[in-house]
Amino acid sequence: MFNKAIYASTLLSAFAVAAPAPQVPGYTDADFPDVSVTEATGAPATTFGPDSQINAILTTPGSAPPRRSSVLTGATSHGPFSGTATTTGAEQAPTTLGTAIPPLPPNPTATYYNPNGKLQDPAPIPYQPNGGAGTNGTEPRYMVNSDFDYESITLGLYQEWIELDLFNNGLAVFSEDDFLEAGLTAEDRSYIAFMAQQESGHATLLTNMLGESAPPQCTYDYPFRTVREFIDFNQKLTRWGESGVWGFLAHLDSREVGNLLSQSIATEARQQMSFRQMLGLHPMPVWFETGIPQSWQWTYLAPYISSCPENTTRLAWQNFPALHVANNPNPNRFSPNDTAAWEYVGNRTSDPARSDIPADESCVNVNTTGYSCGPAIARNRSEPLTFPGRQVNLTWDAPGQAVGPNNSYVTSTAAKLPQFVAWVSQLNLTYTPLVTTGNNSGYTYQPAGEVYEGDPAVNGTTFIALTDEDVFLTPFNLSMINPHVVALGLYQAG
Repeated sequence: MFNKAIYASTLLSAFAVAAPAPQVPGYTDADFPDVSVTEATGAPATTFGPDSQINAILTTPGSAPPRRSSVLTGATSHGPFSGTATTTGAEQAPTTLGTAIPPLPPNPTATYYNPNGKLQDPAPIPYQPNGGAGTNGTEPRYMVNSDFDYESITLGLYQEWIELDLFNNGLAVFSEDDFLEAGLTAEDRSYIAFMAQQESGHATLLTNMLGESAPPQCTYDYPFRTVREFIDFNQKLTRWGESGVWGFLAHLDSREVGNLLSQSIATEARQQMSFRQMLGLHPMPVWFETGIPQSWQWTYLAPYISSCPENTTRLAWQNFPALHVANNPNPNRFSPNDTAAWEYVGNRTSDPARSDIPADESCVNVNTTGYSCGPAIARNRSEPLTFPGRQVNLTWDAPGQAVGPNNSYVTSTAAKLPQFVAWVSQLNLTYTPLVTTGNNSGYTYQPAGEVYEGDPAVNGTTFIALTDEDVFLTPFNLSMINPHVVALGLYQAG
């Protein structure tokens, strides 16, 4: 057998010149149809005349339901809130039953198991297996069905409103030359404008599922100063916008609402990927997208809402104190390890990295593979933004800070002293010890865990939290971590 293996290897090596090496290591049995293809020759087209005439009829669009929002094309009022809040704190229920939800055993009705791949129960009709919620012929009702639904979809509407304004605002305040300097053309600007139109549809959808008390669009306070910083902020904001919905989608009491919401959040995922491409980051460096609790999404979002109209519906979700990563890597550098401390625009957790770094340290106009971060379908970095074992330096705010619309929400925590850093990425919740170095400051090390073999758990735009315990939780019950959260932040792992 040993001699036979050597012979086979020798024989294959004889054909090394004739056959190209496989681009996928270990994948050697690929096949290709035995066909011959004649490639087109000649010069490419330089003039473009009328199309061929084909049969068609004149059509006109029918009457569509109106959008709630307009598609803005100019700058609107922006900046921090300077007044005095007339109402403070999150919306509260008349009665609260406890301070934490205790862990329970599995649902006693969750007993189904299929040992043989055969249908276990009678089928209601041919080709329709037994089971499935909402498959019994009842008419769908596309309205929220509980306080949990209402507060979740209202949070989602706050998110859609800021995205509608944000995308239009960047197009309004930066010139064509500003975008070209960042490597983005008129077609890219048109793409961003179309994303804004998508948001007007999403806002209308969520408004219709909430009813007459749905909140209107607010005024916002953005952190960016350049096109690169605008794009960086977009990829962070769409990250928590998408992950916030994944976190509550499966928990909604109204499956009809969840059905429509999943169809809009699929677009949100594409937006986040597109902004990463515009920033020269790998578009999707993970195998699974993360879900986070609603209070996390609201904590990230609220600091960027300046004010809302009087009597705007308030939210019940918690605002946690901010967790800051002092040495968050700068994706505008070809050497992220050279990032200076606090090299981002402001002091809010999702503020973009500074783009005004020296030209000979920037990766924006570099043409060398592995070091360029100009817009592209995909980019691989010779020096990754972060790596397992990297020291991560942290500071965090004390609770009691006024945030959000009209400074009317207050950050709070029910946790004890911080002991761990929780890393929420993909399907994993990973804890690393916190080393305290001073008053509200410390450090930890980026973990090296994997989701499955070959898939590093921590990658992309990652959510991190300080906690007082290393509570074991999984994606479906992650919200039970909230009573243990001291502060929340974002880590740009890739």
